[in-house]
Amino acid sequence: MRALSGTDIVCFSNDWAGDPLSKTHLMRILARENRVLWVDSLGHRAPRADARDLRRALGKLRSAAGGLREVAPGLHVLTPLYVPGYASAAVRRASQALVRLQVLRAMRRLGLAHPVSWSFLPSAAGVAGTLGEALVVYHVVDEFSAFSDADARVPELERELLARADLVLASSEPLLAAKSALHPRVRLVRHGVDHRHFARALDPATRVPDDLARLPRPVIGFFGLLADWIDLGLVRAVADAWPAASVVLIGRTAAPLDALRGAPNVHLLGHRPYADLPGYCRGFDVALTPFRLNALARAANPLKAREYVAAGLPNVCTDLPELRAAPGCTVARSRGEFLAAVGRALAEGGPRRERSELVRGESWEVRVEEIRAHVGELLDGRRAA
Repeated sequence: MRALSGTDIVCFSNDWAGDPLSKTHLMRILARENRVLWVDSLGHRAPRADARDLRRALGKLRSAAGGLREVAPGLHVLTPLYVPGYASAAVRRASQALVRLQVLRAMRRLGLAHPVSWSFLPSAAGVAGTLGEALVVYHVVDEFSAFSDADARVPELERELLARADLVLASSEPLLAAKSALHPRVRLVRHGVDHRHFARALDPATRVPDDLARLPRPVIGFFGLLADWIDLGLVRAVADAWPAASVVLIGRTAAPLDALRGAPNVHLLGHRPYADLPGYCRGFDVALTPFRLNALARAANPLKAREYVAAGLPNVCTDLPELRAAPGCTVARSRGEFLAAVGRALAEGGPRRERSELVRGESWEVRVEEIRAHVGELLDGRRAA
């Protein structure tokens, strides 16, 4: 039997209810041949006393009260109750024990035994490796200690998780290098793309949503979380350089927007469902991946880069190591280069099918097969030993 087929998986990740991330795509595919218990986020920072965190906490309580729920065939979601924050070692141990009991109870209800525990977050360190696992995987997709709001204990939690892991998967070359210094078996698995979904932007039957269709053309677009790792000063420079264009930002706001104030051609459309993104991409002429050049971004492999390309869009990016290797991306090393690249992309005239074809072979299904190969290699080595 091939690796990761007919297996039980316990996945510690972000909240299932959020926008689809790399973890969501991978686990949906793995659930076709395995039983998956998805455990909603345990957090890697202390909560703040603001409206956003309050809404999130209330949402978690509602989800926890709803119990175990099936969100796709073979894929169940558990929202555990836990005490956020890491300040007290005693509280941390009690919270970990509480989460472990809830996970074990859910495993018993689903009939899961000797699972693969698959952790995407260092906060799983107190539970992963204590569930009678056949295999412990740490799938690292960010340099978590580099988040501006990360708890100071995140590096300690990650070291604990690395010590328990049998296999570490890294989504970028910088993460591969960093974690290889801490673990003997680290393998590179870059992010994939839902090519079929985003290629709908090239279909004439795909409708451009009204809130975008009525804006002046050309449209220079972005979708994603407007967080502190996005270079809004660079976005403002793009808006100022092309005052007749519409600079459209789609996504939730999680950082001050001071840099954009007073720019009449910048349009904040807010969050839009994943299902609608191909329509918005169809209305873009150029896409932007404007990350700040900090430790967090340098380790990142932005999902949106391949999604833009799958939609056929020219994608102008800041100089992140992973984007140098991403097909169809134009990487700029300075603000001047970035603005010049946007100008050239505008002259090209919107989405093109040949550009979309550049990432057809980088689907999430392909990435799952890479993961199967790495797990199979590990299991073969165990059998040989």
